[in-house]
Order: sequence, then C-alpha cells, then structure tokens
Amino acid sequence: MTDTATTGPLHGVRVVELAGIGPGPFAAMLLADLGADVVRVDRPGGAGLGIDPALDLTIGIDPALDLTNRNKRSVLVDLKAEDGAARVLDLVERADILVEGYRPGVAERLGIGPDACLARNPRLVYGRMTGWGQEGPLADRAGHDIGYIAVTGTLGLVGEPDAPPAVPANLVGDYAGGSLYLVTGVLAALHHARAHGTGQVVDAAIVDGTAHLTTMIHAMLGAGVWQDRRRSNLLDGGAPFYGCYATADGGHMAVGALEPRFYTEFARVLGLPEDAPGQFDLARWDELREAVTARFATRTREEWTGLFAGTDACVAPVLSLAEAAGHPHLAARETFTTHEGRVQPAPAPRFSATPTAVRTGPALPGADTAEVARDWGLGPR
Repeated sequence: MTDTATTGPLHGVRVVELAGIGPGPFAAMLLADLGADVVRVDRPGGAGLGIDPALDLTIGIDPALDLTNRNKRSVLVDLKAEDGAARVLDLVERADILVEGYRPGVAERLGIGPDACLARNPRLVYGRMTGWGQEGPLADRAGHDIGYIAVTGTLGLVGEPDAPPAVPANLVGDYAGGSLYLVTGVLAALHHARAHGTGQVVDAAIVDGTAHLTTMIHAMLGAGVWQDRRRSNLLDGGAPFYGCYATADGGHMAVGALEPRFYTEFARVLGLPEDAPGQFDLARWDELREAVTARFATRTREEWTGLFAGTDACVAPVLSLAEAAGHPHLAARETFTTHEGRVQPAPAPRFSATPTAVRTGPALPGADTAEVARDWGLGPR
C-alpha cells in the first residue's frame, strides 16, 4: 500500500464488503476509490458475478470487466460452511466498516448480522443497503430500482404527460438514493465511532434516500409553484426553454436557459423570430416550443454545438455513453480515465491534498486471499 497522498483521504480505513449486486458494490467501490482498503467477501461458485444470495440473481458480467470492483481486493468464503461466519468475523474484528446488501434477516441467519459483528468489534460501522429498509410492510419483499422510485413519487416526475413515465436507468434509486446515502451514512457513523468509540448500524434504504432527493420538489409543491403532474413545470420539461430538442441528423440538444439573460442569448443564437412568444408567456408556451423545435430541426447536432460554443446560452449536445469521454471539457478535466485499456469514469470528487486514482482493476474472486491475510494480520484457519 502506498502513502495517503497517492491513495485518497480514506487511506487506512478498512472495509469488509459482503458480495452482492447493484448499490452495495457501487458504494464499496466509492469507498475504495476514496482510498479505503476494501476487501470483498466473494462466495465460491458464484463469486464476483454479482449474485445476491437473497435474490438468486446475476447480472452476468465477467468479474474481470466489473468496474464496480476496481480498487478492491477479494477473498473467498463459503458463508454456509462450518467456519464461514468465523472467517468473516475475523475480518470484521479488524475492520472499520462493513457493507452488506442482503434482505433483512439473511446476514443474521448466516451468523454475521449486526449483533454478532458488533460483539466482535464494538467500534464497527455496519452498513446495510436495501431497497425497502429493515422494517415496514415491504421489508422482506423483493424489489428493484424501478419499484422503489415508483412509490416515492420520483418515477412519476419523469417523462411525457400522455405516456408512461420514462425509466431513468437505475441511477436515481440504486445509486443516488441508495449507494450515495449509504456512503454518507457510514462515513458519518465512522466519524462518530472514532470520536466516541462506539459503532452502530446504518440502515440505508433506497426508498428513504430517493424520497430525500425530492426535498426541493416537495418545497416547491407546498409553495404552490410545482404542479404534481409530468412535464408541467420549470424543471421537468414543461418549460420550452428547459428540455431536449431533435436536430436535423437525429441527434439532440439539451437546453437549460432558465435565467432571462441566458434565455436572451439562447434565443439570439438559435435564431428565434422577433415575434416569438416571450420566455414567461405561459399561455403561449406550446407556440414557443414549436418555434424552438422548428429551429433546432434546421441544423445537425454538430452544427448547433459549434454555434452555441463559447456562449452562456446553457445549451449542450446530448451525447451517448461512448461519446462522453471525448467531450472537450470532460477530456480536459480527465473526467474519464483509462486503466488496463478500459475507459471508465474517474474517481470523484477531487481532493487537493489526497488525490484519488484507479489503482487496480476489478478484483478477481479470491485472488487476494493470501495478501489480505498478511496485511490484516489473519492467522491460518
């Protein structure tokens, strides 16, 4: 292991990750990106394939290509074997944080629930990642991102008013409402543990985090400046100056010209006619949208990108995942990086004194067992 100046601000923090799928591994990756020594406990036979023993589900990705396992190390433990729980507890005794994403009760049945782990290490932060949470009528039910964001009202915000809601991949629930809240929670609890010597359980439920993300929208709804229906508001595509438009070549441009001074610049570069409806003439928004649509249809995405370059019109091309790394701004900032020949998002955020990096590729199941035993002071078992 290198010094803290080259491995991130969490250098020296030890994390045990019980292998699962989705938001748990991503949260552990974020901790690893920030410099923590994350040891993933994989299971023989299904290790590294994203298999969750509570869901019997696999995302089917080759472990060598699973970027969410970068910057980690892996050991193999058969949790159902006679010594399985004891081997995990040996790691827990030396860890600061544990991350698991099983259904409620599964970790307890395996002998590695919070009580067993905190008895072994009272300073441990035990992070639990679920969709529904540890209690409530749906706590023991299966689920996925789309259902979690559906019941929180978040899914209903996205899409056209006369069509089913648009599915925003699994970014809003799994990763924003799930992983990022789990990371926030375990780091806050770690701060408390180091100050007071007492660990605790962090119950990170995707429904809780996703609901929390809508706080500003709820404020606007309560103030009467947000309508509880899709594409009827300033920030949901309802405003003709905040949305996406097709270009002549089938591409799209994203427009976010909210402030009047930015809108003025947008209208000038776009070439809207002088008699076009005013920005806040709500009664003529449909007419304004038609005018904007017609103008964008006259040029290609590349042409519009060039015209809006260097302006404060708040217009950007809608790029594909494959195109994003080549965007001039992202390239200049090295928002994406290449490691072992694979282009991938670079660790974020950035730190002036303890910079982060992609140090290693995806951890292969069990590849680091001996190294972890040496580094964590584990004797033979």
